[in-house]
Amino acid sequence: MEFTEAYKQTGPCSFSPNDRYIASALDYRLFIRDTISFKVVQLFSCLDKISYIQWANDSEYVLCGLHKRPTIQAWSINQPEWTCKIDDGPAGIAYARWSPDSRHILTTSDFHLRLTVWSLLSTAFVHIKGPKHPIKGVSFTQDGKFAAICTRRDCKDYINLLSCDTWGVMRDFAIDTLDFADMAWSPDDSAIVIWDSPLEYKVLVYSPDGRCLLKYQAYESGLGVKSISWSPCGQFLAVGSYDQNLRVINRLTWKVCADFTHLSNVRGSSCAVVFKEDDEQHQLDITGLRLDDDPYDRNFADVSEGEFGVRYEVAELPVMLPFQKPAMDKPNPKQGIGLMGWSSDSQYVFTRDDTMLTALWIWDIRQLQLAAILVQKESIKAAVWDPTSCRLAVCTGSSQLYMWTPCGAYCVGIPLPHFNIIDLKWNSDGSCLLLKDKESFCFAAVPVLQDSSDYSSED
Repeated sequence: MEFTEAYKQTGPCSFSPNDRYIASALDYRLFIRDTISFKVVQLFSCLDKISYIQWANDSEYVLCGLHKRPTIQAWSINQPEWTCKIDDGPAGIAYARWSPDSRHILTTSDFHLRLTVWSLLSTAFVHIKGPKHPIKGVSFTQDGKFAAICTRRDCKDYINLLSCDTWGVMRDFAIDTLDFADMAWSPDDSAIVIWDSPLEYKVLVYSPDGRCLLKYQAYESGLGVKSISWSPCGQFLAVGSYDQNLRVINRLTWKVCADFTHLSNVRGSSCAVVFKEDDEQHQLDITGLRLDDDPYDRNFADVSEGEFGVRYEVAELPVMLPFQKPAMDKPNPKQGIGLMGWSSDSQYVFTRDDTMLTALWIWDIRQLQLAAILVQKESIKAAVWDPTSCRLAVCTGSSQLYMWTPCGAYCVGIPLPHFNIIDLKWNSDGSCLLLKDKESFCFAAVPVLQDSSDYSSED
């Protein structure tokens, strides 16, 4: 694994959808770098410090949100002389996002007054009154033809379906929520999952014509849903709750097919392999971590060369995981499934229970069992799957990068002084990782692995 030098940043960093560029913010300046040479190809100056950035789907444009000013600025990569500034006047701008066609920008005003669709091709705009949330509550279909927007009127939540061609409302229907939290289209665009606020456990699935396909409530009288995610194949819906359980719903039957509990005491009867981070300084020997022979061997061999600050050891069961009891007298208790993500082939899903911030659980959906647990020394900041294979990258705010595959786990030391990884992102083909520190970022060239379909948990 090879690393670039560190580049300064004070805000967001993001790959373009076509992986040709990387955008990074340094105060009020926006740097556009080439992902092959890492040289700056464009430099734009905004009116104030950049709070967030977002690429258009065609990678031709990038927008910058300025929190200190109710203003959005957009820039063209191929036409640097072209500029765009959006100011919604007294209504303000709480958040902005691109439409799927990359030629419209959607802004949400302060105090949920309205959502406005701005055209980059003309001066036309469309207002939608009463959006429920400034950031959440807007979801586009995978083909980019339709948008679902949640609004609230007469003390009820409504879903508005809009055509992304005309931005006219095609249909709207009331939903059975007490206080809508968020929603997401299914991967095949045939259903919309909606969940309620944590005060009411309620998961609803609607068809685009307004029919309720599922109404699910796991329990009453307790904090409810904390995170929800469709599997990439669209067959499963993972629901993470405040009761420290992950429930997987099978879309074919709309029934719960798996209920995974996160207990601090991992018993000896478990089939999981527990990888525990060791704080000793010595040569990394991954021979004990290999579960079987597999094509990833060459990648493990590359990592085993050289000295590392930490390594993984396979812990013997039973294992007691570090546990922090949440404060019950404070709002928003730190408990429940706060971090969750599916592998690209929908076989694995990782979770992090917020009462055990140093443990990452990896579940095998095919076998309906726990596959592995990564136990770190520090709290897990981020975990992201390789978009093309069953490879998971994890960071904890340390100088180490942690990797897991179905055949083992290993640690990689970052050869940059005082560089502690607090966030990471993959590019679309899994060949490069963007690693973020508090004040800088770098790139890691990662060997591309073969198709994850060649793997089976039974191997």
